[in-house]
Amino acid sequence: MDWVPGILALWFNDRFLGIEWHTWKVIGWIGNILFFSRFLVQWYATERRKQVVIPQAFWWLSLSGSLVLLSYAVYRRDSVFIAGQAFSWIPYLRNLWIHRRNKAARNVCIRCSAASSHTYRFCPQCGQSLVPESASGQ
Repeated sequence: MDWVPGILALWFNDRFLGIEWHTWKVIGWIGNILFFSRFLVQWYATERRKQVVIPQAFWWLSLSGSLVLLSYAVYRRDSVFIAGQAFSWIPYLRNLWIHRRNKAARNVCIRCSAASSHTYRFCPQCGQSLVPESASGQ
């Protein structure tokens, strides 16, 4: 129980770790956590596939983190912080849109269920034709 005074020392004069906490401070920290967690998601996805991968969750965390941080910056009326976050959400939203468009344009192989680009005529996994014979002009 020697650790109890140490833990209690973290709370001193209505402050935790020397920081005065309020709703907007919590919102700011949530934005930071969301923004930071995107790197963990990207790192995990890359390690799992053994190639550089940026999953859709990375862009969702980027978008939500930047919007939460922007709302905190507006609350703080910090012009430098606002300028840094004001337009950062645009490429995140664009990447989500591109991801959605590409996902909708994929072909799924009827033999092995592998997804491939809509421009592929044959499945890269098993070689099955992805274009019906009548549509290919043969």
